[in-house]
Amino acid sequence: MTDNTKNVLIVDDEPPLRMLIRAVLESDGWKVFEAESGEKALEMLSDLSLNAALVDMRMGGMDGMTLLKELNTRVPGLPVIMLTAYGNVNSAVIAMKHGAFDYLTKPADNEELKAVLAKALDYSRLVDENERLKSVAGTSEKMIGNTQGMRRVKELIEQAGPSEATILVLGESGTGKELVAEGLHKASLRAQQPLIKVNCAALPADLLESELFGYVKGAFTGANTNKPGRFQLAAGGTLFLDEIGEMEQVLQAKILRALQEKVVEPLGSISPVETDVRIIAATNRDLKKEVEKGNFREDLYYRLGVLEINIPPLRERIGDLPALVAYLLEKLGHKNSKKVRSVSHSFLDLLSHYSWPGNVRELENVLERAIILSRSEVLGPELLPPQVQNPKTRCLPPNNLSSSGVPAQHADQPKSTVGTSSLDDAERQALIAALEANMHHRERTADALGISRRTLQYKLKKYGLTRR
Repeated sequence: MTDNTKNVLIVDDEPPLRMLIRAVLESDGWKVFEAESGEKALEMLSDLSLNAALVDMRMGGMDGMTLLKELNTRVPGLPVIMLTAYGNVNSAVIAMKHGAFDYLTKPADNEELKAVLAKALDYSRLVDENERLKSVAGTSEKMIGNTQGMRRVKELIEQAGPSEATILVLGESGTGKELVAEGLHKASLRAQQPLIKVNCAALPADLLESELFGYVKGAFTGANTNKPGRFQLAAGGTLFLDEIGEMEQVLQAKILRALQEKVVEPLGSISPVETDVRIIAATNRDLKKEVEKGNFREDLYYRLGVLEINIPPLRERIGDLPALVAYLLEKLGHKNSKKVRSVSHSFLDLLSHYSWPGNVRELENVLERAIILSRSEVLGPELLPPQVQNPKTRCLPPNNLSSSGVPAQHADQPKSTVGTSSLDDAERQALIAALEANMHHRERTADALGISRRTLQYKLKKYGLTRR
């Protein structure tokens, strides 16, 4: 299906009702198909590409519940909305527990009907996008690198992927935590089901709660229909909670309950809903320290961290730099319609001596900038931003650099492995240089480094730069 298709099947044995619904939905841009029975609907399935189905609960012959089960089997992921009389709402609620997307009482209010179908359309497109991503999984972004740290990450993905354990992915911003979550999902027994992602830092607590757990009609002003949460959308699959360290403790308690009891409670509902999801969480924070400070629940930390996967920062795996650069040149060159064959030795040398506070995301931004500005098939050092060219931001790579084919050229600097303190100093100098290059404009500085405003603020506070 294309993004602009809006195909719906109405299954009801009352022709006047089908005609009424058709008129409402066609005026809203839907292409409407009709079936007078469940048996007829199943016959039509092979010829239709549907975004949603409206099914009457009570019909002659095959009833709505039986048809729902058949549709769930034959067209997994199809949003099925049940139509029921006022006196039969309990049956519709039971149908939702067996996979119905929502229900409407007859005769349905026109605006409510449109609103429910709009949400069903969004869900249908989400399912289609998941299927599209699965079909191109072989050509999607890969985890590049063969240094010891990255080999360990790949081994853990291979070993832990098929399990049902919750996984905690740790790493600085820009290291590729989302890629690890995708790898774990693809290696799992849930790979054919949805992978639903939630950035816990992107929404305020009240909105995040409704996104995660959903809500029922009338839960608050503007809640005109039931809305399934991300837990429900991820049913049978994987839920990726990114930046979980930013989540407030009230929500942490609800996540803990979902993990322990396998149920969630939509806002405004008094009935818990069973959920079958595997949770993968990620954070750039030290959760042990957050537990000690009282910012993160200890019981949730141990629930999430059945297995921890630590992604090394780019400065600790400089040996992977040539492979990363080669991969990103091809990807970004294609994206920007530029033919870039390689980088010069001096270009790669500068990259290999930079501390990369924004990690792989910053590397990608630096390379894309250079590709856009380049007039040659070989990228030269003049295309690099000031913070990479500035000697104050440079640090020697680890000793394993020479085995990667990138020589350390600077004999005037010590050749020992860079320690934590020197790396911190290099990162601090890189931040100062980036701030100065961007006139101390924090949003532009964060963009240049390939990190979020929140991460930049954290690093400025860490290095005492907030007053500069």
